[in-house]
Amino acid sequence: MDSVFDYLLTEALDPTPLESITDAWRRHRAVAERFDTTIDIAIAGGFAADRLGFAFLSGYQQALRALLPELPADELVAVSATETGGAHPSAITTQVTETDGGWRVNGTKTFTTLGLLARRMLVIASAGTAADGRNQLRAVLVDATQPGVNVTNLPGVPFAPEIPHGSVSFTDAAAEPLPGDGYSDFLKPFRTIEDVHVLAAVLGWLVRVARESGWSRATLQRLLAAVAFVRGLEMDRPTSPGGHIALGGAYEYFEQTLTELEPLWAQADPVVRERWERDRRLLATAGKVRAQRLTAAWRSVDIAGNTTVPTNS
Repeated sequence: MDSVFDYLLTEALDPTPLESITDAWRRHRAVAERFDTTIDIAIAGGFAADRLGFAFLSGYQQALRALLPELPADELVAVSATETGGAHPSAITTQVTETDGGWRVNGTKTFTTLGLLARRMLVIASAGTAADGRNQLRAVLVDATQPGVNVTNLPGVPFAPEIPHGSVSFTDAAAEPLPGDGYSDFLKPFRTIEDVHVLAAVLGWLVRVARESGWSRATLQRLLAAVAFVRGLEMDRPTSPGGHIALGGAYEYFEQTLTELEPLWAQADPVVRERWERDRRLLATAGKVRAQRLTAAWRSVDIAGNTTVPTNS
C-alpha cells in the first residue's frame, strides 16, 4: 500500500471538478483501494476532494467504518440520532422493538447527514426504560431504501451546501440490532472518531490547496506534521481521557496552523478561497461539545489540577 505522506506530496492533482457527491464518492472509493487504515483513507480522500464539503464526506464515511468495519465499502452510510430534543440519551424517543418478524424501528429523526443519499443508517433508538429510569438505547442498522423509511430533505445550510441533510421517519422499518449499549458503545465513541477522521480529511485537503497554490515547503512540512499528529491518536480507545486530551492538543495545533495560513489564502485560486471562507464554519459545528469532552477528560485524570504520580507503595 502507498505511504500517505508520499501520496500527499507526489500524487498528481486531478483538475476535474467534482460536480456532485456521486462524483466525490467515486473518487474517494478509487483512492480508498490504495490504503489500509480508515485514517489514511480519510487523509487521502480529503486530498482527492476539490472542496471542504467533499473532504468532510471522506472523513465522515471513514469514521463510520472505523466504528463498524463490517459496513459495505461502496455504500454511503449515515448516523441517525438527533431528535427534536437533541441527541442526548434522554432525548431519544424513537423506539426499537423485537417482534416475531424481527426488530422494528418507529419514530422520527430531525437531522440526519446525507439525507436521501444515505443507503444505510446507523440508528440510535430507545429499547425502553430501565428499572433505574434510564433510557435504554440500542444501535441498529437500517436499510434506508426500504418502504418503512421516509426521508425529507431539509433546507440547505449556509456552509458546505454540497452535503444534504434530512429528517427521517421510520414506520415499522426492519432493523439489524448491534450488540452493546447504543450510547456508550456507538454514539459516544463515534463523535470522537468522527472528529479525528474529519480533521484528518481536512488536513489532506489543505495539503492539496497548498500544492495547488504554490505555498512554501515550510508550509507543506507543517501540514504534514499535523497529519502525523492526527495519525498518532489512539482510535482503538476513543473514549479514553488521554485520547481526548491528545485530540484537544491536535485541534490546538490545527488552529495555530490555520492562523499561520491566513495570509497565504491570497495566493489561492479565488473560487477555492471563497469556498473556504464560506465553509470553514463547518469545522466549528461540534466545538462546544468537543470542549465539554476535553474538560471532562481533564477532570477524570486530575480533579485537583495537579499531576499525581502513582506509586507502588
